[in-house]
Amino acid sequence: MKKLLVICCAVVFAATSMTTLAAEKKAARKTVKKIERLACQLGTEDRHARIAVEVVNGSVQNFAYYSKWKPRTCSVSIERDDAYSKWHDIGRFTTVITEKGTFLIENGRNNVHFIFREVERERYCGAEGRINGTLTVWRGQSQCELNGVMDDDPNEMQRGVSETVAERAAADTATATAQR
Repeated sequence: MKKLLVICCAVVFAATSMTTLAAEKKAARKTVKKIERLACQLGTEDRHARIAVEVVNGSVQNFAYYSKWKPRTCSVSIERDDAYSKWHDIGRFTTVITEKGTFLIENGRNNVHFIFREVERERYCGAEGRINGTLTVWRGQSQCELNGVMDDDPNEMQRGVSETVAERAAADTATATAQR
């Protein structure tokens, strides 16, 4: 009888160990992360905007925006769960609140769309004014789509003049053509 009891205990112990191992393997499979990195750039060497975004399992984890208005540069880098931002997710939409402005993010099927709302330039760019507008990075493309984000040149704002990126690009093109 004791022999039968020992054998039964050994079988139960082995079965429990095998079940635990199978559960651990299944849990490990579930924690596999799908990481997607998107990046794009729009503009010239002296005047451009670019963004890099990391999406993990369908959720934006961090992003870095950089723009250049020669000689000024602007750099924003925000990461989920850092001490400087609060992230709120509702489905494919994310709101990132910082002390110096708000970023609304829509993680769509074909793109990640950012809305900059009253983001203080002083904190991120060392210039007066606020960044407002949208930036869209498309999956599988290196070009961005900008609307309003770079409309106000911080160099010109100090002189009281504001031009859009399109107007400045047209002026740069005209100057380059005239010099040929």
